[in-house]
Amino acid sequence: MKLTRLLERLEYEVRQGRDGIEVTELINDSRKVTEGSVFVCISGAVSDGHDYIEDVAEKGAAAVIVERPVEAPEGMTVIHVDDTRYALALMSAAYFGYPAEKLKVIGITGTKGKTTTTYMVKSILEGVGHKVGLIGTIEAIIGDKSIPANNTTPESYTIHQYFAQMLEAGCDCVVMEVSSQGLMLHRTAGIQFEIGIFTNLGEDHIGPNEHKDFEDYKRCKGILFTQCRLGIANVDDQWFEDVFRNATCKVETYGFSEKADLRATNVQHIATPGYLGVKYHVNGLMDFDVEIDIPGNFSVYNSLTAIAVCRHFGVPVENIKAALKEAKVKGRVEMVKVSDEFTMLIDYAHNAMSLESLLNTLRDYNPGRIVTIFGCGGNRSKTRRYEMGEVSGRLADFTVITSDNPRFEEPQDIIDDIIVGMKKTDGKYIDICDRKEAIRYAIEHGQPGDIIVLAGKGHETYQEIKGVKYDMDDRVLIREVLEELHVR
Repeated sequence: MKLTRLLERLEYEVRQGRDGIEVTELINDSRKVTEGSVFVCISGAVSDGHDYIEDVAEKGAAAVIVERPVEAPEGMTVIHVDDTRYALALMSAAYFGYPAEKLKVIGITGTKGKTTTTYMVKSILEGVGHKVGLIGTIEAIIGDKSIPANNTTPESYTIHQYFAQMLEAGCDCVVMEVSSQGLMLHRTAGIQFEIGIFTNLGEDHIGPNEHKDFEDYKRCKGILFTQCRLGIANVDDQWFEDVFRNATCKVETYGFSEKADLRATNVQHIATPGYLGVKYHVNGLMDFDVEIDIPGNFSVYNSLTAIAVCRHFGVPVENIKAALKEAKVKGRVEMVKVSDEFTMLIDYAHNAMSLESLLNTLRDYNPGRIVTIFGCGGNRSKTRRYEMGEVSGRLADFTVITSDNPRFEEPQDIIDDIIVGMKKTDGKYIDICDRKEAIRYAIEHGQPGDIIVLAGKGHETYQEIKGVKYDMDDRVLIREVLEELHVR
């Protein structure tokens, strides 16, 4: 294809060569460059594509897209743009034939709730005959194929590649998690979303290689609502108006507030041995009862979001109710049977806001004790460790501090930081670095009526140590402990 075809929606300047040349492939990884390809130079946290001009030239690249001056061999075309990440997004859309324009794309942004809500929306829409693709924290789902995720929102090239594959698989809709990082790095630039959703906002993802401050975090979340036709927002969130300050879309709201367009009333928490759930009445734009096999008010918010979306697809009430009753997501308040006397669940809560929300929710079910088991990821903001320690110390009856993904840090150093936060409270705790042994301790010391929360890893099936991802799944660890304890 001609390079001009890939550049047709961009402003650019030809610094060397011609823009009318034929190119074979669009590439943003220098290791994958082939003869005749066009290479987009991305400035990343670890490396800068501009430093590989000579390397890609030797591999036969016909053109490079740059955002700063470079020295390029004679015969190579050099195209200058203001932002190569933005350029990659628009060029990827063109390369795959603008697949997003042939799909109804639903984007969900917010600090928490994105993952569960995407699965709820997918389940409801598929129940009435839509074929729905999914892109999110856990996986991308394309027809019958599941692809494990590396990022909540993949690089723009991958997004459009997935969209194209979804079209081939017969999908007419896609529901995707849209992270603030993805918005900040232009991964979704140029996509016209049918519906954009705002769930909530908490102070997370602020620090090195993330957002410089909370204002930047809010601003990036708001970008989604400048590129969608309809915005659906949690009106109860204190930052709702800030996030929608520059919105260009029509706006609908949901929540508990009387001013919400779609609201939950008469919320009841349901608890039986081995089961936690919630039921409520939907008022406002719709009117019916709902019951969900996932506990807590956050489940009410997630399901309200899904209802608000599916209303615009004309889904009958009975289909919505049936799908929500069946909705379950791996690693999101996932019940695991370990005892007839106490309850154990796995959750992805890996920051203070998520952990606090979860523990407050579980307190509504009047447990004998709440016991938490968690660690924190290495090479991330230390503030998260202090805050999680303080939250658990304040809201749990007992805490088992353990290892998560230490990455390039020493696990015990991370644990010691969590203890700093823990000691700001009167909370009782023990630290057990080995995650399996931490789980064993909690199960062996479980008491009637306990709710034991294994937090932080959720759906993940690995532990990252010194740059290597080792197999580790909380479900497998629990199963091994039960077998070793001869629990049937």
